[in-house]
Amino acid sequence: MEKRDAAAPVAPIRVLVVDDEPLAREKIRGMAADDPQIRIIGECSNGAEAIEAIQALQPDLLLLDVQMPEVGGFAVLEALRDESLPPVIFITAYDHYAVRAFEVHALDYLLKPFDRERFKAAMERAKKQLRHDPDNGIDARILALLEQIKEPQRYSERLVVKTGGRVFFLNTDEIDWIEAEGNYVSIHTGAKGYLLRETIGGLESQLDPHEFVRIHRSAIVRLDRIKELQPWSHGEYHIILNDGTQLTLSRSYRDKLQAALGNSL
Repeated sequence: MEKRDAAAPVAPIRVLVVDDEPLAREKIRGMAADDPQIRIIGECSNGAEAIEAIQALQPDLLLLDVQMPEVGGFAVLEALRDESLPPVIFITAYDHYAVRAFEVHALDYLLKPFDRERFKAAMERAKKQLRHDPDNGIDARILALLEQIKEPQRYSERLVVKTGGRVFFLNTDEIDWIEAEGNYVSIHTGAKGYLLRETIGGLESQLDPHEFVRIHRSAIVRLDRIKELQPWSHGEYHIILNDGTQLTLSRSYRDKLQAALGNSL
């Protein structure tokens, strides 16, 4: 009777690490070194590198940072959504509320800062997935996540204003323009003004860009309040509002206003 050969050794899982922080990549490399079934085949510091490396190396598993400059983790997946992508473990600094999406859609996620035990648990989950379905590419869960994050952003329609011991809501359609004052903003509505503890950049992100546009590093204006644009000097303009208020459109923000108006200046 012919003797059976012993089972062939399991090939290590080929892992590509994508994270813009060198210390984070070093940490993962050190943790992976303890597991002979894991082999780091490459590291990428940005999304553009990741797209090329995924196509060239065809890893078995992708450890993907969500937040990276210019091309983030979601943009990487979107760029390769029509190709065969490996299972993904997200690396994220998102808070627990935002992480709920990953719990539903991802193979797993590592919430920074994660420890060796949490990393090991994620790798064990990945091993089970790969043994169960080694040819699985980008699946319905990741596609669903990509669709979810494409949902239109909801902008504020009302702001909470505290003044004179009172707290009330101010509808954004009442706002004429907004002026930065350090860590505060002054919100102008007709003859009234309200001081809000918020940076102008923070407030800009809350307002619908189809209704409000930044015209200066210290000013935002509601588009339908603009009555006239007057060329001034060095590429700057004076903006005249319906109530006669005169503001300055700086040259560096001219393209934003032009795009919002759909006209060349």
